[in-house]
Amino acid sequence: MKPVNIGLLGLGTVGGGTARVLASNAAEIARRAGREIQVIHAAARGLGTEKPQGTEHALLTEDAFEVVNNPDVDIVVELIGGDSPARELVLQAIANGKHVVTANKALIAKHGNEIFAAAQAKGVVVAFEAAVAGGIPIIKAIREGLSANKIQWIAGIINGTGNFILTEMRDKGRDFADVLAEAQALGYAEADPTFDVEGIDAAHKLCILSSIAFGVPLQFDKVYTEGISKISQEDVTFASQLGYRIKHLGITKATAKGIEMRVHPTLIPEKRLIANVDGVMNAVLIMADRLGPSLYYGAGAGAYPTASAVVADIVDVTRSLTTDPDNRVPHLAFQPDKINDTPILPMDDVETAYYLRMNADDKPGVMADITRIMGESMISIEAILQKEPAQGESTATIIMLTQRIREAQMNHALAAIQKLKSISGQVTRIRVESLSSN
Repeated sequence: MKPVNIGLLGLGTVGGGTARVLASNAAEIARRAGREIQVIHAAARGLGTEKPQGTEHALLTEDAFEVVNNPDVDIVVELIGGDSPARELVLQAIANGKHVVTANKALIAKHGNEIFAAAQAKGVVVAFEAAVAGGIPIIKAIREGLSANKIQWIAGIINGTGNFILTEMRDKGRDFADVLAEAQALGYAEADPTFDVEGIDAAHKLCILSSIAFGVPLQFDKVYTEGISKISQEDVTFASQLGYRIKHLGITKATAKGIEMRVHPTLIPEKRLIANVDGVMNAVLIMADRLGPSLYYGAGAGAYPTASAVVADIVDVTRSLTTDPDNRVPHLAFQPDKINDTPILPMDDVETAYYLRMNADDKPGVMADITRIMGESMISIEAILQKEPAQGESTATIIMLTQRIREAQMNHALAAIQKLKSISGQVTRIRVESLSSN
C-alpha cells in the first residue's frame, strides 16, 4: 500500500521530537497504521546545512506554504504554535483537501469552530490530541472512551509550569518569584511567563475539554481566568494546616443553569489523588454518570510526550483515510448538527466554597463585624483559624473557610469587609472544591 506522506510545519521541540519518533519507531508505527508513514516535506526557520533527525529524506524549506501546497503531502502536521500564520496554513491545507494534525491549543480554542466547519465541508480530519495535556490521551478518552456517559464535570491540572511552582512553594517553603525564576532557568517557563502563570494556557485547554465534554461550541472568550501570581507562601502554609493543597485547576461543569468554565487557584483536600500530582506533571479528573470518577495522569509537555500524542493522531488519521467521512469520529465528540447552545455560566452565578485570609486589628468587636457581614450575605462559615499578632504587631491574621455559595454573594460580602477600618490590605480569596463524587 502507498505510504502516507507527511508535511511537517515546525522543527522545534515538538516538531523535532515528532520527526524523530516517526523515524525511530517507523516499523512499529507502520504495523499499527497498516502502511508506512514518512515525512517528505518540512518547514522551519533558520535551517542549517545539516538535516534534523527524521527529515534526512525530506525536502526542507523556510516557507511553510510550500509544504501546505505540495500535492504529494497527505497530512499536514502543524507544530508552529500561535494564531498566525498557523490559522492561515491550516485553512489552506484544508482547502487543498489535506488532513491536519495539530498540537496548537490556542488555534483550536480560538479558531476551532471555523476550522472544523471548513474540514467538515471538505471531508477531511483535523486531529488535536496533543493540544491538551501533552502525551495524556485525554481527548480520545472523553470523545471515544466515555461516549456512553454524560460527563458531569472535569477538573484538571493542565499546565505543568504552574504546578511546578505551587509544588516547590509547598514542599520547600519558597516564594512565588523565587520559584518562577528557577522555572524559567529550567526551561519550564518562558521569559514572559504570563500565559502559564496567569492561566491563559490552561484556559485554552479547558475550552477544548468543555466543548468535547458537553457538545457546545468552542468559546474561549467565556472562560473565567485567574492566575497564581498572587498566591503567597502564607496561603500555601495555611492551606496545608487545614488539610488542603493549592492547585491551579481548570474546571468545567454542567449545571441546571448552564456550563461552568473557570481556571483559578483552588484548595482541594490533600487526600484526593489529584492533590498529590506534583512537579510539571498534568492530571485530569473526570466525573461521568456511569463510570464515576476517573483520573488521567502523565507528562503534559516536552518533546517526546507531546510527539507521542501527535504521532498517535497521525496513525488515527492514516487509519481513517479510506473511511466514509460521514462515519468518522466527530471533531468535537458530538455530531456537528447536534452541537447545542447551552449557555456558559457567568462567574457571578458559579457556586463554590471559599478560603479567605485577612489582616485585622487585634481588638474586640472586629470578628463580630466580619461575621455579621457574612451573615447578612447568607454565607455560612465552616471553620475559622486566627493567628495571634507577632510580637510588636497590632494586626492578627484571620483565616475562614465558607460553605458553598454563589460568587456574587461572596463578592458582596468581601466588598463590605474591605471597607471596615479594622481590615488592612486586601482580603485574599481562593476557591475551594471537594472534587467528590457527591
